[in-house]
Amino acid sequence: MMDTPSILERAHREDYGRIVATLIRVLDSDFGAAEEVVQEAFAAALKQWPREGVPREPAGWLMRVARNKAVDRMRRSARLEARVGALEAVAPSVDDAEWQTFPDDSLRLLFTCCHPALSPEAQVALALRCLCGLTTEEIARAFLVSPATLAQRLVRAQRKIRTARIPYVIPEPEALAERTEGVLHTLYLVFSEGYAATDGPALLRVDLCEEALRLARLARSLLPGDAEVASLRALMLLHHSRRRARVAADGGLVLLDRQDRSLWDGAQRDEGLAELEAALAMGARGPYTVQAAIAALHAQAPCAEDTDWAQIAALYARLVELTPGPVVALNHAAAVAMARGPEHGLSLVDDLEASGRLADSHLLPAARADLLRRLGRKDEAVSAYRRALARVRTAPERRFLEARLREQLAE
Repeated sequence: MMDTPSILERAHREDYGRIVATLIRVLDSDFGAAEEVVQEAFAAALKQWPREGVPREPAGWLMRVARNKAVDRMRRSARLEARVGALEAVAPSVDDAEWQTFPDDSLRLLFTCCHPALSPEAQVALALRCLCGLTTEEIARAFLVSPATLAQRLVRAQRKIRTARIPYVIPEPEALAERTEGVLHTLYLVFSEGYAATDGPALLRVDLCEEALRLARLARSLLPGDAEVASLRALMLLHHSRRRARVAADGGLVLLDRQDRSLWDGAQRDEGLAELEAALAMGARGPYTVQAAIAALHAQAPCAEDTDWAQIAALYARLVELTPGPVVALNHAAAVAMARGPEHGLSLVDDLEASGRLADSHLLPAARADLLRRLGRKDEAVSAYRRALARVRTAPERRFLEARLREQLAE
């Protein structure tokens, strides 16, 4: 039986965003107040549940307590009587099974966070903070900025939403197009941070991946005819289906060619493949479709040796055209190395290094080290592994690189 902290951790992971989203709506887009009362509700649960017992529906209890705390706050201000009425209409008894059918405001919050009046950085930061419950420090690490800078960015974005009276709504159909691109980009970045964390002790943040998938499912139901929404959901499902095989028992990184494919989630893989088929039938040709097609080729290969690397390299070349960037170029180089040999991939990596891009990332020297290792150029590989170790920021990737370096030094 799980203890109170474990149950609360699960509730925070699965339901924090839904609760905050609802309270932001009824508090007239007061992001700060909504987050504060939800945090107070979690603190109250930590004190009360060990003494009184865990409620049958923890998320419903948290919603009700957060609402009550918001009502108490609003009653202290006579000019906010209208808000009190709205709050009292929210979740009067959702501490039972009603939570499962309680209206989900998450998509409304996501579209508000992704309003074109906000910068792309602010959009993603707000989504990570309000929907995913990440701390300011965690988001700052992902953005490579100080917590103080990130906190100011969040405050400015929240203030802009309130002062500009940005409506807390899902846009009308004619306005959806200009907002959908930002929503998809935000979901993609949220999932990416979960799939390959930029910092910290763990390689994966499964909670972020699953929140991105939940929101993508909501977006898919809202926009059933949007091919890129289907493509993005396919991409997420196909990647997430490999989660159990990507991490070793000690928490270390397991490369794709070493993964136990019996650990892949077959149902999730099949759902991802079906979503990709649906997207292609709608004429999808965008960057999420190309990435999903690459993931599908990996998913369909019975073993690593059967992977169609030539087609994957061709798809990455197309992705470079659609979304030129150093990480995409590096992935293209790795695919070329698998399809045509490490010397061809190394040539592309050398060109990328000469461009000065990815200068602060461990990814480029790590890729270069692997290609040099495969070519038998031991001393150069050792030097590249050391450069990668000087830049890596997650513990599992550090352990992986250290193991590869030891192998080279032992030869």
